[in-house]
Amino acid sequence: MSGQDFFHQGDRVAVLTAQPLDRLLDYRAPEGGCFRGAFVEVPLGPRKVLGVIWGNGGGDFDSAKLRSVIRVLDVAPMREEMRQFLGKAGDYTLTPMHAMLRLATRAPGLSDPPSMRKILRLGDNPPERMTDARTKVLAVMEEFGGLAFTSRELAEMADVTPSVVKGLVKQGALREEETPRDLPYPHLDPDLPSKDLTQDQAAAAAALAEGVHSGAYGTTLLKGVTGSGKTEVYLEAVAACLRKGRQALVLLPEIALTAEFLKRVEQRFGATPAEWHSGATMTERRRVWRMVGQGNAQLVIGARSALFLPFRDLGLIIVDEEHDGSYKQDEGVLYNARDMAVLRAAMCSAQVVLASATPSLETWANAEAGKYKRVDLTARFGTAVLPQMRAVDMRAEDLAPATWISPTLKQAMRLRMERGEQSLLFLNRRGFAPVTICRACGSQVACDHCDARMVEHRFMKRLMCHQCGETKPVPETCPSCQVEGKMAPVGPGIERLGEEAAALFPQARIAVLSSDLFGSARALKARIEDIAAGEADIILGTQLVAKGHNFPLLTLVGVIDADLGLQGSDLRAGERSFQLMRQVAGRAGRAERAGEALMQTFQPEHPVIRAILSGDEEEFWRAEAEQRRQAGVPPFGRMAGIILSGSDLAQVFDLGNALARNDGPLRQVGAQLFGPAPAPIARVRGRHRVRLLIKADKGVPLQEALARWTAPFNMKGDLRLNIDIDPQNFF
Repeated sequence: MSGQDFFHQGDRVAVLTAQPLDRLLDYRAPEGGCFRGAFVEVPLGPRKVLGVIWGNGGGDFDSAKLRSVIRVLDVAPMREEMRQFLGKAGDYTLTPMHAMLRLATRAPGLSDPPSMRKILRLGDNPPERMTDARTKVLAVMEEFGGLAFTSRELAEMADVTPSVVKGLVKQGALREEETPRDLPYPHLDPDLPSKDLTQDQAAAAAALAEGVHSGAYGTTLLKGVTGSGKTEVYLEAVAACLRKGRQALVLLPEIALTAEFLKRVEQRFGATPAEWHSGATMTERRRVWRMVGQGNAQLVIGARSALFLPFRDLGLIIVDEEHDGSYKQDEGVLYNARDMAVLRAAMCSAQVVLASATPSLETWANAEAGKYKRVDLTARFGTAVLPQMRAVDMRAEDLAPATWISPTLKQAMRLRMERGEQSLLFLNRRGFAPVTICRACGSQVACDHCDARMVEHRFMKRLMCHQCGETKPVPETCPSCQVEGKMAPVGPGIERLGEEAAALFPQARIAVLSSDLFGSARALKARIEDIAAGEADIILGTQLVAKGHNFPLLTLVGVIDADLGLQGSDLRAGERSFQLMRQVAGRAGRAERAGEALMQTFQPEHPVIRAILSGDEEEFWRAEAEQRRQAGVPPFGRMAGIILSGSDLAQVFDLGNALARNDGPLRQVGAQLFGPAPAPIARVRGRHRVRLLIKADKGVPLQEALARWTAPFNMKGDLRLNIDIDPQNFF
């Protein structure tokens, strides 16, 4: 390490903190000195805050008056490639560096010194007397499968006072242990026997391993039909990475997938890897962060934020189901984890594998252009074959009012039940009914804080706003005309579909998979495992069921409303509908039994429906790409969304109009500005929302122009301006 990277006691150093400041802060290096990248604790006013030594201090403040760094934390320093990654990611997304650092330090207790800690596990003695509070504590312990908690963490998760937890310890219902705060993860053995691969799978695995062995950056699209064994293939790339002594990261789009996936990893490598997602306890997140930085976690399975962990030597990033919309962060720092994975890999000479049966058009186009390599798996594993797909023309079906399962689909479900097989009904609408209307005056129940209709959730016996989460009881009297007894649900949600299925098949075991119906991610995982074991005859699900689940007995998929996503002005509407329908259909026939997918539609002649039924995916992508190319939109052009918000609508529009009048920096690079206009959902949580849209050619330095354009505008009061580079949603 060069001399300039070490700062002696008293040297002026620049510190980046996660506080909302627009600059680095100068301090004096502490006793013993510090290295560039060291995590430190520094004084800021009366507080002590976390920071990182970013380099030489550059301010003109009198050195004698500088405050000193309090201490250097006993954690691995931030590596140069990580600092570069945060900088480039911040430049691309136009995010201040303090916010980027916050992403990279999202673990509790980083400033705590290494020590022993007391943890709690389930004990052997039931309490002498059960109370509601004690029941909640023990339920949390059971739900998390025997994981350890600190006393404080357990009390918070169970929503009880610490004294309840202490009482359970005294009675032996909870067992107290001492353990080091952070232990290395068990060693993963890449040389354990793997599953037998087909010839195509072995060739694909060899191609991915070759990239890993090169030690250089590269991105590969692993495109395989649903059930083709993409996971087994890329786990061989993980094995190659581990043999080289480098770390690997696997990103999953949905936390509910982790339980099944972790079992497969444990079978392949003989131990469980580190997990990083919202379902992990805070204690576990702290351990993951520290062990990753020390190189004591070889493999991390995580959500999108795992990209910002302090890997010591990252050699491989897998983005599973890379097309999934959940990889786009829509609040706070607006980034796409798929794109950031490619950037991070370029910073540390790692390989990226983008795996999907239905890749995003951006990834498909990059592979077509030769920017990414492409590896294809064209057949399902073993004896499984792709499901037969056909449309059910709802214009020809004799359907009773207020029902949604067609006679054709009903007959197919009955046949599966007789065979002891499972059926899946897919409807991408949570709740019981999307609209509650007054049959007297026609008014619809809307959220008090958002411009959105409230959705009835019958299991909660309440209406819920899916924008802000506000709930209220289902009214007996119309809020508008005050007439009683005329409030009626309109349209189907997944819960209403469940009632219809139960009425049609009273003997069937029905399972509804929707995120609203489960109190925790672990409860959802457990239900999915039960279904995979055959403990349901009919499964009803929202888009949650499209994400990689494997139900061996599932042979029929019924899409209740295949037209749902085809309307609207979203440039990705066709692409998303195509991906979702193909992914849902792919849940059927993944084992020995043949599968079938029936799509209920009023538009069987629609180009997207025809493309889904024909199975000619490449033709669909070529046609979609040509439309985008002619329109000059991503991936053949650039776009940015500007979201203005505030409590005063006039002020928000005044800001939007001022931006539109002063668009010189955008015109200088040939960019077009559209708006301002009310956002499709014009009010969320009481804040009015106005949007502007910028469109530019592919090679335009758009971020630089946006920065110059917005710089003169100071946000006063509660006005907010957010810039979304490469927007995925336009709500």
